[in-house]
Amino acid sequence: MFDLVSFIPRAVSQSIPLLYGCTGETITEKTGNLNLGIPGVMYVGAISGVIGAFFYEQSTGGQVTGFLAVLIPLLSCLLGSFLMGLLYCFLTVTLRANQNVTGLAMTTFGVGFGNFFGGSLIKLTGSEVPSIALSATSSYFSKSLPFAKNLGWVGSVFFSYGFLAYLAIVIALVAAYILRHTRTGLELRSVGESPATADAAGINITRYKYITTCIGCMIAGLGGLYYVMDYASGVWSNDAFGDRGWLAIALVIFTIWRPNIAVLASMLFGGLYILYLYIPTGMNLSVKELYKMLPYIVTIVVLVITSMRNKRENQPPASLGQNYFREDR
Repeated sequence: MFDLVSFIPRAVSQSIPLLYGCTGETITEKTGNLNLGIPGVMYVGAISGVIGAFFYEQSTGGQVTGFLAVLIPLLSCLLGSFLMGLLYCFLTVTLRANQNVTGLAMTTFGVGFGNFFGGSLIKLTGSEVPSIALSATSSYFSKSLPFAKNLGWVGSVFFSYGFLAYLAIVIALVAAYILRHTRTGLELRSVGESPATADAAGINITRYKYITTCIGCMIAGLGGLYYVMDYASGVWSNDAFGDRGWLAIALVIFTIWRPNIAVLASMLFGGLYILYLYIPTGMNLSVKELYKMLPYIVTIVVLVITSMRNKRENQPPASLGQNYFREDR
C-alpha cells in the first residue's frame, strides 16, 4: 500500500535543495546570465559549510553551542557560494567569456573542489569509511518544531522539517514578490530582456548582473548545505549529490522562471525523484530507472507545451546566455 504520510515528508525533504537551486538560478537568469555552474555552486556551498562545522566541532571537542553550530556553517556556505558567483561574473560579465562554457567549467571545478577538501577532511579524521559525520552540528539544522510530534500526521506532513526548509519557501516567495511587484524587480527583468534599452534608461547593467548572480549563487549554495546538514544528517560523502543541481536547473524551465511556482513544483520533482522507492517493481531494475527519468520527461513535456503556446510571459529572458557589449548599443 502506498504510504502517503511517509511519502510526503520525504518528497518535501528531497525538494528543498531543488527549490534553493531553482530560486537562485531564476534570479540569475532574470538578468540574462545563464549559470550552468549551479551544481558546482551547490557543491562548494555544501563543502564550505562542512569545513566550517568540522573545525568548529574539532575545536570544541563536540560540545557545540546551538547558535555557533548554525552560524559558522551558514556563513561559511554563503561565503563559498558568493565567491563562486563572483568568479562567474568576473569571467562572463567583465571578461565576457562564453556563459555556457564558463558554467560547465564551474560545475566541474565545484565538484572537484568539494571532493578534494572532503577527501582531505576524511583523512584528517582517520575514518575507516569514506565519509565525515557532523552529528552535533546536524542536530541543530534538522531540529523540527517542538509541537510537531503531538499533531499526528499533520505534524509529520507540515511541521517536521528543519529551519532551512521553511527558509527556502520564504526566500522563493520573497524573490517572486520582488521580481513582479517592485521597481528593483522591474529593472532587474529589463536587464535580462533588453540590456541595451536598460542601459539607455540609466540602469547599471554590470552592477545588476554582479549582485543578482552572487545572490543567486548564495541561495543555491544553501541547497547544498541543507542536503548535507539536514537531509543527509550531517554526513558528507564525495559524489553523494547525484544530479540534484541539474534537476534544479531543469526546474527553472518547468516553473517558467517564477519562484513562487517553484515551491510546489519542487515538491512535485522531489516526489517524482523518489517515486521508484514507493512503487513495487520487484527485481526489475530497468523499471526503476524509467521512474527516475520522470522529472526530466515532465520538464520536456512542459517545454514543448509552452513553446507551442508561444506566450511571451512563458518564454525565457530575451538576452539569456548572451554577453552585453555596450559599444554595440
